Amino acid sequence: MSYFNAEVLVDCDWVEKHQNDLSVRIVESNEDVLLYDTGHIAGAVHIDWRRDLQDQLVRDYVSPELFAQLCSRNGITPETTVVFYGDKSNWWSTYALWAFRLYGHTKVKLLNGGRAKWVAEKRATTREVPSLTATAYPIPAKRFDDEIRAFYEDTLAHSKAAKPLVDVRSPSEFSGETTHMPEYPQEGVLRGGHIPGAKSMPWKTATNEDATFKSVEELVKIYEGQLGLKKEDDIIAYCRIGERSSHTWFVLTYLLGFKNVRNYDGSWTEWGNRVRSPIERS
Repeated sequence: MSYFNAEVLVDCDWVEKHQNDLSVRIVESNEDVLLYDTGHIAGAVHIDWRRDLQDQLVRDYVSPELFAQLCSRNGITPETTVVFYGDKSNWWSTYALWAFRLYGHTKVKLLNGGRAKWVAEKRATTREVPSLTATAYPIPAKRFDDEIRAFYEDTLAHSKAAKPLVDVRSPSEFSGETTHMPEYPQEGVLRGGHIPGAKSMPWKTATNEDATFKSVEELVKIYEGQLGLKKEDDIIAYCRIGERSSHTWFVLTYLLGFKNVRNYDGSWTEWGNRVRSPIERS
């Protein structure tokens, strides 16, 4: 059995063969925003999830105009196949991929195993930043908030209707024992716990030790067997700020073929601080 959209995942050989392909742009996006400067795949550009994708004043993503500017200065056109990779089992690169999809850019791929796989195979890296010719990326006509993104009100209604909610944080965050990831700083969340009705499935359950994705058979057992999700379900995934849940969104949407999955990017930093938002603990 193969992934629902097997073409979205590429291996290191594929990336090496397309490093000089003008129709392809390789993008590195990491949790550690300084990692790119220590060495990266030749020809890869760096997209900083905080600086480039998020509005610097409003808690939201950048405007369509700024997204178009980001693509233009990185030599990307609407016809460019953008290949994402990064650290932490592609945690943040799937976040960047999801953000590109938010603006309607559909030609996306992911390097299976990410940065760790590339380094483990002793592939060449460079510190040279590519010199690119700017493009004229058109301003997206819309942002697909309704299709792949959920807001607080959507998620509250989802919870009340007992529709599938997937909490991809660590078990201790889900239970309310902690309010942040182990070994990460507290980020100002006042209450621990989870959204009523949510089921726990940590995002990294979908990956192997080498940062690649588990087989489709294993993923089916996890998400359909253990969680009981069905292909026709209306699903919302959430975590802390939407970064880990974008990884699960990718797995469900691209690898398993679920048709209606949204990422609640406000996640626990919004829900845990919201006045009168309902919380469960276990």
